[in-house]
Amino acid sequence: MSKPSVPAHLMIFIHSLSGGGAERVTADISAYWADLGWKVTVVTQASADTDAYALHPQVKRHVLGTAGASSGGLSGMLANLRRVWRLRRLIKRLRPSVVLGMMTTASVLAVAAARGLKCRVIATEHTHPPSQELPEIWLRLRRWAYPQAAAVVALTAGTAQWLQEHVPGSRLAVIPNAVRWPIESAEPRLEPPRRNGRFRLLAVGRLHPHKGFDLLVTAFQEIADHFPLWDLVILGEGESREALQQQIDAAGLSARVSMPGRAGNVADWYLQSDLYVLSSRVEGLSNTLIESMASGLAPVAFDCETGPREIIRDGIDGVLVQPAGDAEALAAHLSDMMAHPEKREAYARRAVDVRDRFSVARVMALWGNLLCVES
Repeated sequence: MSKPSVPAHLMIFIHSLSGGGAERVTADISAYWADLGWKVTVVTQASADTDAYALHPQVKRHVLGTAGASSGGLSGMLANLRRVWRLRRLIKRLRPSVVLGMMTTASVLAVAAARGLKCRVIATEHTHPPSQELPEIWLRLRRWAYPQAAAVVALTAGTAQWLQEHVPGSRLAVIPNAVRWPIESAEPRLEPPRRNGRFRLLAVGRLHPHKGFDLLVTAFQEIADHFPLWDLVILGEGESREALQQQIDAAGLSARVSMPGRAGNVADWYLQSDLYVLSSRVEGLSNTLIESMASGLAPVAFDCETGPREIIRDGIDGVLVQPAGDAEALAAHLSDMMAHPEKREAYARRAVDVRDRFSVARVMALWGNLLCVES
C-alpha cells in the first residue's frame, strides 16, 4: 500500500491498554499506520501501569488520568464532563485529522469532545450490543452520538444489523479483527507442560461469565471418563476464577482441568494443543478463535448470535454448536472431535485459511478506506 497523504494525524482514544481485544486492535492499528509514516497518537484514560500491549516506538502516548470509576448521578456526570473536556483540549492542541473511539463509551466521549472541531470521528463497537451491560444513559448517548460520527465500525455483520435497527442514522462499516501471523509472544510467559502422550483441549479468554467456561467445565465433566487421555486447559484471568475452581474441584477434575493464568506466549499453547474450544455465551469477533485456527487447531464453538459463525465454516474447518449455551450439545460435539483424529486433522488443514481471510493486509485496507477519506 502506498503511503497515504491523509489523514496527517490519527488519534485513537481508548480507556486503557490492559488485556482485551479492542486494546490489542489499538496496538495493531497504531503500529501499522505509524509504519506507513502517519503521525499516530494513542490517548488513554488509564496510565501505562495497566498496559498489556506495547505501542510502536513512533506512536505518541497521552494519558488523561481520568480512569477512576465514576458512580452514577451527579458525580458520574461530572466525571464524564471532565473526560470530555480533557480530550477536547487535547484534540484542539494536537489537531488530529481523525479521532478513532475504541468501544462504546470511548466512542461517545470522542464524538462529544470533537463536536464542532475540524476532525472526523469514527466510532467502534467491539462487543455485540445486546450483551453489553451499559446504564441507560449510555444507551441514550450512543443513539445521540453515533449518527454524528463519520462512520461506525462493527466487527461483525450481526452487530452492524443490530446498530442499523437500534441506532438509526449511523453510517456503518464492518471491519473484522486481523490475525497477527506469526503470533507474537510477550510477557508473562507460561511454558506448556509436557503432554507425555496425553491430549490437550484448549480454551483461552477472560474468566468472565460471558465466556461460558462454567458450561465448558460441565461439558468436559460429562465426557472426561470416556476420554481419560484428554485434559482441559483454560488460559486467562478474571473475576470468575474462584467460582470456576470450586466447580472444577467439586467435579473431581482438578487433575484434569487447569487454569494456569494469562499467557503472553499463547502461541506456544496453540501449537502444543490438539483441539480448541470456544464456549462463549456471547462474542464480538473472537481473536483467540482466529489465532487458534491460524495455528492449525480445529475449533469447536457455540454458535452464539454473532462472531463464531463469521469465522468458522461449519463442517469444513470447524464445528458450530447449537443451541448456543447448551452444555450437553457442546459435550457431544467435543466428544465427536476428540474421538476422530482424522476429522480434527482435516478441519485443521482448512482452518489455517483464516491467515488469508483475516490477514492484516485485507483488514487494514478496509480501515484505509475509512481513514483516508477527505474531510
